[in-house]
Amino acid sequence: MSTAEQQPESTESTTSDALLGPADIRELAAALGVRPTKQKGQNFVIDANTVRRIVRTAEVRPDDVVVEVGPGLGSLTLALLEAADRVTAVEIDDILAAALPATIEARMPQRKDRFALVHSDAMLVTELPGPAPTALVANLPYNVAVPVLLTMLDRFPSIERTLVMVQAEVADRLAAEPGNKVYGVPSVKANWYAHVKRAGSIGRKVFWPAPNVDSGLVSLVRRAEPIKTSASKAEVFAVVDAAFAQRRKTLRAALAGWAGSAAGAEAALVAAGVSPKARGESLTVEEFAAIAEHKPAAQRPAL
Repeated sequence: MSTAEQQPESTESTTSDALLGPADIRELAAALGVRPTKQKGQNFVIDANTVRRIVRTAEVRPDDVVVEVGPGLGSLTLALLEAADRVTAVEIDDILAAALPATIEARMPQRKDRFALVHSDAMLVTELPGPAPTALVANLPYNVAVPVLLTMLDRFPSIERTLVMVQAEVADRLAAEPGNKVYGVPSVKANWYAHVKRAGSIGRKVFWPAPNVDSGLVSLVRRAEPIKTSASKAEVFAVVDAAFAQRRKTLRAALAGWAGSAAGAEAALVAAGVSPKARGESLTVEEFAAIAEHKPAAQRPAL
């Protein structure tokens, strides 16, 4: 990563007074008695131009209904409200959830009726207030980034575009292509829903507290058409999980438990047009779906 990427973006004269800067964040946190915790994966963005960059990279449009997970003190929320039609924020922390509406009203009163808060764990949210979301933009807590991302994409199919900021290593995994050494379960499952790519790097100094790792932006654009397969998502994901649970083994061996035997796994692989000697890291999501379609019929129990 270049030195420029490691530094906060330079302050521009166009930066709105409504957005939160480092002093604003610390003052607000002190007033609330909030200290970011590793347990909750909290690292607050303190650079206004970084959140503007995220909104630009996400290509947020004036007609977008954006859902944000983990808004924290509201840095990104305010920037999203400037650009989108409306924003719904999902926050699990009691103190932060209680304070966010007041922050919006104080700093962007003209947009307060375009903001909604859902005080909940994102993993438990099954519906959102107002119009269906068209975009997901979030600085996801490092410790739950992948499950939250996949859950939101699954539960809210109206989300067309997603941009998430995650730990750089997680960003690499999500955006990895078959054959890459970090290609794995997150890569395949994200590809089930969307076309995925790396969309930039974020240095450590734009956060408070500064994390001990760099962050990355990942862009996901929902597939115009779902993967063509007769297998269900659960059936496909079962193959993916089995293949990478023993990723150093050939698929014939790794899928033996899933298929009931190594011979059964080989039959399913051959029927799907996949070499039994291949490994999971070389397969596309479409190939995993083809394998799922050919799972051997369960053996009848002995009488």
